[in-house]
Amino acid sequence: MRFLLRPRTCFLLISYLLLSAVAFFSLFLGKTISHPSQLLVTEIIAWMVFWAVMQRPRWFHYLLLPAMLAAPVEIYLRLYFGQGISTHHLGIIVETSPSEAMEFLGQKIWLLVLLLLILTSWWWALLKAAKATPELEWRHVSRWIVIALALAVATVWQYGTIVGIAATPIVARSSPDSSEEDDAESTVVNTETKGKPFSNPLLEQWRLSAAKTLGKLPPWANIPYSEDVMTQTWPFGLVSYAIDFWTERNYLKQLAEKNRNFRFHATLEGDLNAPQTVLLVIGESSRFDRWGLNGYPRDTNPRLTAESNLVSLKDMVTPVTATRLSVPIIISRKPATMGLKAGFSEKSFLAAFKEAGFKTFWISNQMSFGKFDTPVSAFANEADVTEFLNLGGFTNSSNFDDVLLAPLSRAILDPRPKKLIVLHTLGNHWNYSHRYPKDFDHWQPSLFGIVDPEYTDLKNKDALNNSYDNSVLYTDHILAEVIQRLKASDQLTSMMYVSDHGQTLYDGSCQLAFHGHNTQFEFHIPSFIWFSDAYQAQFSDKIEQLRKHQQFKLSTENVFHTLLDMGNIHTPDEKLDWSILNSHLKKHTRYVDSNGWTDYDNADISGACHEMIAKKPIPKKKKKKLR
Repeated sequence: MRFLLRPRTCFLLISYLLLSAVAFFSLFLGKTISHPSQLLVTEIIAWMVFWAVMQRPRWFHYLLLPAMLAAPVEIYLRLYFGQGISTHHLGIIVETSPSEAMEFLGQKIWLLVLLLLILTSWWWALLKAAKATPELEWRHVSRWIVIALALAVATVWQYGTIVGIAATPIVARSSPDSSEEDDAESTVVNTETKGKPFSNPLLEQWRLSAAKTLGKLPPWANIPYSEDVMTQTWPFGLVSYAIDFWTERNYLKQLAEKNRNFRFHATLEGDLNAPQTVLLVIGESSRFDRWGLNGYPRDTNPRLTAESNLVSLKDMVTPVTATRLSVPIIISRKPATMGLKAGFSEKSFLAAFKEAGFKTFWISNQMSFGKFDTPVSAFANEADVTEFLNLGGFTNSSNFDDVLLAPLSRAILDPRPKKLIVLHTLGNHWNYSHRYPKDFDHWQPSLFGIVDPEYTDLKNKDALNNSYDNSVLYTDHILAEVIQRLKASDQLTSMMYVSDHGQTLYDGSCQLAFHGHNTQFEFHIPSFIWFSDAYQAQFSDKIEQLRKHQQFKLSTENVFHTLLDMGNIHTPDEKLDWSILNSHLKKHTRYVDSNGWTDYDNADISGACHEMIAKKPIPKKKKKKLR
């Protein structure tokens, strides 16, 4: 074993050890990681199996290059954002062009190039060491034993996952003093695990046949393998994220394929060369009655309130209270009652504006991949320019929304005369205290500076609400900065803001918080339209109608039609009776997802949580005829 002490062998093994230690980097920062012992054991087993299968380091070393290049990214994300690489980050890395990277990084691009050269040189030196270390080749018969055991374990685990695991009879005595006679009446706790069904009928038939013939896996054979822990390992967890990324990309393609040939046949009424910018800001988790602009006692909107060309829409609701479901309704003609279904056969207003000659931008401080984000990205990718800037997720420390301002300025200065810009903010999403910098920590006590606050502890109710109001105060600042940039552009400019949904905040004696519920606090959302003096002069009739409709009963279903009207864009099948800027605007039934589709304006408000309860169910025939 003397060869283990040779410099090139130590260099190789220590490098691999450091690569694996990336998974434990959070411990060096004084933070905890979940299941550290299981993570360590999983990494050791993964290395053994990997080495046994590949046999020689010089053969598997090529596969480690992506991991070595990704290691600094992982460390950076854990250092500044409290989380590691995810499917979303892989999407940013893969889909960012060199020109976009240079524009974003500026002079830091040379630091990145230097780092890449160092890592590539390190990898190359390790490759030479691997080729010059034949002693590390696994030639012993134990290699085949490890491979056989790995295959057997994988087969058993897969069988248990697909077919299921039998129940473990756990005897629960009624008290510590129970006697043997009491045991006869003890309860058997059911720990049975059901198998995972196949969508393919033939495979599902095989699964059911196997379960009937061979039976479920006995409890003692249950393999204590965790996919979540495996994704935390380094460098092997990157494979899981790569598979997820590939799956999400394919899903995006499937969604895009549904409407690939769809056309609005949109046309612009007016001069295509006259400079104009239309902007939509999509808010996140913002609540109508927490805006000073809408009568809240706290002055959470000092800057927006000072804007004379701003009309706050007082009665806007969202049909659903989840981003991935609500945003598609905002940006497309997807009916509210189709909101729970994946995909849509039409494109978004981005495509309509493009057909009319506008250059389109989607600039987001949210995530691009994942079950909560991919449905939105399917529409966002219709834009000519798409940028996703979020590195920290939703619940961890992430970029503040001011990260959107520089890309916005570049988009406004784009030489194309007609532009549509969408800003998707992180807004007021939990953790509220992570949504704003220290300067906006105005109302005290707050949760600012607390990494993982006990948000379910009602003792923190006041601090939680103060943090939320502080996040609204920061949203006011961001939106005011957006308006200032539009004013400075000396173009025909107009802007609409609408939140995707609201929040419940332990209101009164209500025991609910955040969103995903059926409360009025989450359905009633803030929304406003701002316009430049030049826009008002040219489209005075639209502004007149806007002011008339300030108190009108609206839904996010109105947004698509309003934006096209705002841009003076027409389609053969346009519905001006849905536009807030039009004299033809009509009242429509506002359906919300509250224990089934409920007419918002014909519902009872129940309890401290203000739950929306339908007075009577929607008739099926009527539901089929919904737009």
